[in-house]
Amino acid sequence: MTTKTIDRQITGNMMNTQFLWRMCKTLMKPISGAVMIAATMVSTVSAAELNIYSHRQPFLIQPFLDAFTAKTGIETNVVFASKGLAQRLEREGENSPADVVLTVDIARLSVYAQKGLFSKIESATLNNAIPAHLRDSEGYWYGLSVRSRIIGVSKDRVQPGEIQRYEDLADPKWRGRICSRPGSHVYNRSLVASMIAAHGEAKAEAWAQGVVSNFARRPQGNDRAQAKAIYQGVCDVAIMNHYYYGNMLTSDEAEQREWANAINIVFANQGADDRGAHINVSGGGVTRYSKNKDNAIRLLEFLISDEAQQLYGKINYEYPVSPNAPIASELELWGSFKQDQLPINRLSDLAPKAQMIIDRVGW
Repeated sequence: MTTKTIDRQITGNMMNTQFLWRMCKTLMKPISGAVMIAATMVSTVSAAELNIYSHRQPFLIQPFLDAFTAKTGIETNVVFASKGLAQRLEREGENSPADVVLTVDIARLSVYAQKGLFSKIESATLNNAIPAHLRDSEGYWYGLSVRSRIIGVSKDRVQPGEIQRYEDLADPKWRGRICSRPGSHVYNRSLVASMIAAHGEAKAEAWAQGVVSNFARRPQGNDRAQAKAIYQGVCDVAIMNHYYYGNMLTSDEAEQREWANAINIVFANQGADDRGAHINVSGGGVTRYSKNKDNAIRLLEFLISDEAQQLYGKINYEYPVSPNAPIASELELWGSFKQDQLPINRLSDLAPKAQMIIDRVGW
């Protein structure tokens, strides 16, 4: 059964007082800009429950939590917000009810780690299943699924093989033909960071300047908007995350299926001597002041089980983080691909330099 929760902060002289929780079977509703899952409050938190702060939307994580509860009997309570959860966790301090944080992108994972909001944990299950370059070397956070920054190209106006590498995006032949969301978004910032890692700062900036010179319009919208722009003939090439393509291709909305059917996708840098396509992760960690650390670790371990790793593919077309996990049939739309083996934390380390490049070139 779906677990639905809400929380309220006690104000006045008790700003950092313990949040109190109880499960309640009710519909989701928006509260204060964040989607909170409804519940009432009690004075204690059961050890048979886990409280989760999630940057991932409820429809994406609830199937995992339902499966986890069915397997373990541990109920889960969730607060979802697209932003602000790290600041909230920091403000709550040791009075926080949160046990686990689930988020996307290494940049966001790093914020929690740098603020000291994650607890260092030891888990042979996690360490054995997750490659070293996709987890924190000290055990503060773990990648849970993989997504790639791909190149979407018009089926009608770009020939197969005409563009194969991220580096090709700076070629003047694409002048006025490329669309992108703003460079300051964490997805593009991480891509620029990967270019710094591959080529050095000066060459990465020259590449970014070349890409900006090739834009068909001012950077705007999300990744779906880039596919729509190709469909409309605004541009011929776009930078986007691969799972957007899968979701559009199978969308209930006919117009999104049309956008997806207008493009082919390219996993970049796939040559035998090349580094592979840029990847990022969804991930999570156990909070520093979790009251249920053992069960919190159990949840992370469940999320890299074969069952959960296949769910990532079925629900959102994300690839398993574990190289030994079976790939969901939904991913057969495009199959496997060669991934960049750059330690994922390097993307976070280089993010400040990447942002400076983005600002200088006007992306």
